[in-house]
This record gives sequence, C-alpha cells and structure tokens, in this order.
Amino acid sequence: MHGSETEILPQSPAGAALARRGGPTVGHKIFYSLGQAAQSGGFDTAVGFVFFYYSVVLGLPGSLVGIALSVGLAFDALVDPMIGSWSDNIKSRLGRRLPLMLAAIPLTAASVGLLFSPPAGLSQTVLFAWLAVLSVASRSAISLFHVPYMALGAELASDYAERTSVVVYRSVAGILAGLAITALGFSVFFADGGLQRSEGYPGFGWTAAAVLFTCMSACCLGLRRYAPSLPQPEQIPQRMARRLPAEVAEIFANRSFRLLFVSAVITYVAQGVNATLNSHAFVFVWRIESESIQFITYAFVVGLLIGVGLAPRAQGRLEKKSVVLIGLSLLIANWLVMQGSWLLGIYTPAGPAALGPMQFNSFVAGIGLGFVSVAYPSMMADAADEHEHLFDRRREGLYFAGLGFANKAAVGVGVLIAGVALDLIRFPEDIGQRVGAVLPHEVKVGLVLIWGPAPAIVAVISMLIFSSYAITRSRHADIAEALRLRRAAHGRNT
Repeated sequence: MHGSETEILPQSPAGAALARRGGPTVGHKIFYSLGQAAQSGGFDTAVGFVFFYYSVVLGLPGSLVGIALSVGLAFDALVDPMIGSWSDNIKSRLGRRLPLMLAAIPLTAASVGLLFSPPAGLSQTVLFAWLAVLSVASRSAISLFHVPYMALGAELASDYAERTSVVVYRSVAGILAGLAITALGFSVFFADGGLQRSEGYPGFGWTAAAVLFTCMSACCLGLRRYAPSLPQPEQIPQRMARRLPAEVAEIFANRSFRLLFVSAVITYVAQGVNATLNSHAFVFVWRIESESIQFITYAFVVGLLIGVGLAPRAQGRLEKKSVVLIGLSLLIANWLVMQGSWLLGIYTPAGPAALGPMQFNSFVAGIGLGFVSVAYPSMMADAADEHEHLFDRRREGLYFAGLGFANKAAVGVGVLIAGVALDLIRFPEDIGQRVGAVLPHEVKVGLVLIWGPAPAIVAVISMLIFSSYAITRSRHADIAEALRLRRAAHGRNT
C-alpha cells in the first residue's frame, strides 16, 4: 500500500475539543440515531405494505411484484460498494459522510412517496414498470444515505463496548420510526376498509416520506459540527472504476468479513420472506381483522425494544457471536412453533382467538431480531478494525455497504421468493376485490409453509456458517492495541 493512502488529516479545533471530551455525547448519539429512519422506516417498514398493495389490491401477479421489487437488488450490488468507496474517499468541510447523506434526503422522500402513488388505470405492463423504476430509485436513494450513515456510526466510537451503545441508540430510533409509520398506516389510512382499501395508500406513502425527510434532516443537522472532526484519510488519486475492484477484493480477503456478510445475507433473506408475507398470513390464514394487525406489530416492537436493550448486557457477559446465535434461535422458534402447530392441526385459532398467540409469537421474534440487529453492525465495525490491522487501510464505507447489501437482500431476494411462491401455490390474483374471501385449504397450507418453516431452514444454514466467526473480545483488544501502537509510530490521530 502507498504511504499516502494511510495519512490522516489533522483534526479541526472543534474536533480536538470533542476528542478531549472523550467522543460523542448522548446528544450526538440521539441525532445520529434518527438517520436509521431511512432504512427502518423506509423499505423495512414500507415494503410489506407495498407488496400487499400491488399484489392484492392492484392485482399484479405475485411473481411480477417480486421481480419488480427485487430489480433494485441488482443495482444495489453495483451501487452500494461504489457509494461506500466514494464515501471513504471524500474530503470536505462536512467530513467524509455528510455530503452524500444530505444529497440523499430529498431523493429518498420523493421516491418513497411515488412508490405508493401509481396513476390510476395503468395496464399490468406499465404498472410493473412503475413499480420496478420506483423500486430502483428508492433503493438507490436510501443507499446513498444509509451506506455512509452506517460507516459514520463505526467512526463515532472505537471501543468494543461503546460501539454497541451507538448501535443501540440507532436501533431504538429505527424501531420507533417504523412503529410510527406502521401506527399511522393502520390507525389513520387503513382504519376504514382495511388493507384492501386502495384510496389509503398514496396518503400513507407521502406521510411516510415526510417522516423520513424530517428524521434524516435532523440527523445531518445534529452532526454537522461533529462529523468534520473525525479523521479524514487523504484522497486516493485513482478513479473509482480502477480502484473499486481491488478494494472489493481486499475486503473479501478478510475471512471475518466473508463470514459476517454471507451469514447476514442468508439471515436477512429468511427474515425478508417471512416479513413480506405477514399481511397475507394474518388476513387469509389466521383471519385477523386488518385494524387488529397493528397490535401484532406493537408486540413485535416491544420485543424488539427489549432485545435491543438486553443486547448490550448480553454482550457484557457473552461474546457477540453468542448473542447472534441466541437471536437466530428465537427467530427460528417464531417461524416454527405456531406454524407447525397449525400445519399439524394441533392448534388452529382464527379471528380474535388468533390475535393473542400471534402477538406472543411476534414478541419473541422481536427479542431475537433485536439481538441480531445490535450484534451484527457492532461485529462489522470490529471486523473493519481487523481489516486495518491486516491491510493498513480503513474501509468502513465498503464494510457497511456489504452489511447494507445483506440487509436489502431481505427485501430483494426475500420479496422475489415470496412473490414467485404465491404464484406457485396459486394464490388468487382477484382476492383483493373480494373482501372476506376464504382461501382454499391447500393454498393456506402452501402459504404457511413459505411463511414459517422455509425461512427457519434457511436461518439454520446461516447459523452453521456463522459459527466459525473468530473475533472475540480478547482478539479485538489485541487488534485495538496494535492499531494504537501503529498510529502512534506514524504520528497519526486515532
């Protein structure tokens, strides 16, 4: 590596003062956390509504909906690493990350709003094109914000435990943003007529867009003085097209990154298949009223908050890898117990009788996902430290581009699988126009199998791959000390 690639720019006077105070304050963490609304309140929350809207309400075949929503994944495979590399090499008065984040704010809000607002009377071909284009646009805009945002989180703290604290703040804010958008949907826009009411979707989409715009803007404004104080490497003179392939190959040369990336992709795909079909299963299998589905979501959110809150304590007693494995085990239980009981005819509640069991099931899933959502990003930041130790170059942008891609695979591949599966089980395309319609039993069986046991099997594969991850607390302490000594020897800031 050339020496100029590892030089760090001097900190500003404001940065020096912040460094003396020992890193980010609670206020900085709160402002930073609001940016998680872009992902958690954007695709993570909205896509379930989008899939139901286009496949059930607008009558677009499930496979076409799945293909349209997953087209953006192919773009993400190219765009995310480009954004990560671009973000790693920016040098500006706002720091490395904020310029791209600021540019993404209006693009995200506009694309999310339009995603829910197709013109009336479109043919299936044009409707498919509208969904595909807006899927690509919204994914790309969210990536432009979220990739540098995640990298910024890794830079806010370098301590093994403090990084978990930053992730907790971010996770809680994302959960609350998703909860607010979900509550608005079910309580305001779909309160009369339920999810099959087409008139409610455009207003819901633009309201969600306004929430994202507000939270993302507050994040950038709150960090406008802190972000420039973080170390900025000298820019690499090579053009991105020439340097990016080598940079991507370099991060995949780190075994820790490979294990995290592959296991995260598999985990999030499984979670994506399940989440995409939640509304279908609740409405057509468990016969739960649309206005009551929100209470299942609230139970999930409570579990998620508890999982996020317990994750730091669990990591204080256990290794981060163990926390992930516990979380995955809880998710698998959520995907097997109720679904298996229904398939075997042991326990088949419907209507109001199904609401309580589904709330408990979702509560358990929330705790599991809370553990995973805190541990994975914290471990990716640790792996980025190991990367600097091995290759003498910081690659947070590319590392979190990899994690962001893995997360969006839940929406891309997961939605595609769910859409194709609906067509394979012959899910009726016109059921959205028949409120109260009952599915044939064999279609219900297929839907339950796709919704629960199938993701559980995929998650087991992820656990097997992830079990050989090797950065422990003591290993990270050794890496951090080696980096401190190296930086001191070269006269660089931490």
